[in-house]
Amino acid sequence: MPKDFDHIVIGAGISGLGAAHFSNRRGRKTLVLESSDRIGGCINSQAFADLGGFWTEAGGHTCFNSYGNMLTILDDLGLTRQVQPKLKVGYSLWKDGKRRKITSQLHFFEAAGAIPRIFKAPKEGRSVRDYYGEVLGRRNYQDLLRHAFQAVICQPADDYPAEALFRRKPRRKDVIKAFTFAEGISTIPRAIAAQDGLEVRTGQQIAEIQPQDTGFSVRLQDGSELSADAVTLAVPPDVATQLMPADLEAARDAISGIGMSEIETFVLAFDKSDLDVPPMAGLIAVEDAFYSAVSRDFLPDARYRGFAFHFKPGTLSPEAQIERACTTLGIRPDRITAQARVSNRLPALRSGHGERVAKLDAALAGSRLGVTGNWFIGVSMEDALTRSRAESDRLFGQG
Repeated sequence: MPKDFDHIVIGAGISGLGAAHFSNRRGRKTLVLESSDRIGGCINSQAFADLGGFWTEAGGHTCFNSYGNMLTILDDLGLTRQVQPKLKVGYSLWKDGKRRKITSQLHFFEAAGAIPRIFKAPKEGRSVRDYYGEVLGRRNYQDLLRHAFQAVICQPADDYPAEALFRRKPRRKDVIKAFTFAEGISTIPRAIAAQDGLEVRTGQQIAEIQPQDTGFSVRLQDGSELSADAVTLAVPPDVATQLMPADLEAARDAISGIGMSEIETFVLAFDKSDLDVPPMAGLIAVEDAFYSAVSRDFLPDARYRGFAFHFKPGTLSPEAQIERACTTLGIRPDRITAQARVSNRLPALRSGHGERVAKLDAALAGSRLGVTGNWFIGVSMEDALTRSRAESDRLFGQG
């Protein structure tokens, strides 16, 4: 029986949209189903209409010229020539109620003695605490690096797999090293979704996915059904576990129990004339209620400045979060010109995660089901797209 689509992707974050892009480029009739009312997932250039469209990144905030799969997509969409360079501004620490230099927490002699180990210390199978404590020194890890890594992944970093953090990738020298777009990184998911031959539907709640002939039936909670030759789950691991088709129990078992980290983000905009703090990339919090703050100062606006504060869940009320954010910036809450509250979820990977992924891949071998996301080889946009590209090649052949 003919299917409604060649490929249905569940989830419209960058992983799902990447998977959809790769199959669409192969001429496959592709549909993306997203449960929320927006696309992009952790890519969210939060714009404020009342401020003339001024935006601040509420999630992922930087692309690099080492993001090979992303650059392939940008080339396909004609976006590579639109990249904007990021102003070089630095991070500061927020510790004991004060902004401090990063180097104030660095133990130079310990680092100098430990650095030679980075060339021979094994990384695979080790935790971030174990690996970086060895190659850069225990005190450096405890006083500085653990907080910097927490700021990157917005969750406790000690038991995170070392191999999932800062993987070396080749750089494309014809592209700016670190870049964004005039309207933020959300330019990318919007452009992918707007392609001919690719359909995206938001507000779609999936009830179940079941095998059907040589493909799958996707039943929505409103009772409607869609069929496809292939399906890709581009959702968090807990959702993937729930939606795994009945004939793939081994795949479900392989990923059940992977945790998720909740992040509460406040995006705040201010009139530039009201802020005295110098331009900065953001703040790394040391033993505070937030993991990090990332600014919009890398692409200055004529009138406004914006900051996204990523808070630990359940530590402060929304009102107290705003108060804490304003305290770090030395400004009163009544000077906020616009604000938005965003909830995000990131995978809480742990040592041994690679073995889970290997079991999942073994269970998926030969099936028409793909599984992708930011929880395979790392949480960066390129890590997610690397997995999406690999799954697309498995489902549809090298393209």
